[in-house]
Amino acid sequence: MPVQSGNTIKIHYHGRLTDGTVFDSSNGRDPLEFTVGAGSVIRGFDEGVKGMTVGDKKTIEIPFPEAYGPEDPSMIIEFPKEQLPADLHPEVGMQLNMNNSTGDQFPVVVTGVNPDSIVLNANHPLAGKDLIFDLELVEILD
Repeated sequence: MPVQSGNTIKIHYHGRLTDGTVFDSSNGRDPLEFTVGAGSVIRGFDEGVKGMTVGDKKTIEIPFPEAYGPEDPSMIIEFPKEQLPADLHPEVGMQLNMNNSTGDQFPVVVTGVNPDSIVLNANHPLAGKDLIFDLELVEILD
């Protein structure tokens, strides 16, 4: 029986960028379990598993609009160094957490260090990137 919307499935995956960089994998872990069509995974992944049967292996390519969307320039902000904790020495690539106006925390990455400020990117790390997944359907639970 092929996978369709509403099925809860278990699937092994290996995710990489178009340049071959691996960003996530279930290798060495339990397979990913989710309900197809419930919105708990990115749209391209949800669509890519439909029609698979237990034991099937396939590779899917997900363009960024069906993954994490485009990078949003408004999510790149310049932050004054004077507002940083005194013991923080920011470097490019460093991951930090910030608070929004309602007090919720969100992750940012330092993308630039200037004399008086740092540049922070609050976009999802995979925004604007096309993704490739190697999949193996392990089980359909219902």
